[in-house]
Amino acid sequence: MKDNVNNPAHYKKSDVECIDAISSALSPHEFKGYCKGNILKYVWRENHKAKKEDLKKAQWYLNKLIEIYK
Repeated sequence: MKDNVNNPAHYKKSDVECIDAISSALSPHEFKGYCKGNILKYVWRENHKAKKEDLKKAQWYLNKLIEIYK
């Protein structure tokens, strides 16, 4: 079953998952900003694009941001 929120196939075309490469390339402070920007993006477009899926993507990035503080 296709899961564009938690397991998007288009981000797993290599041995390294895209989010892990981005996290490695940025400082912790920069990665927090990246997550916050994506949260805003997905909430912003929720009424114009994928509705519930966009909110779930925003939630995914919020969870990722929370993980940083653990």
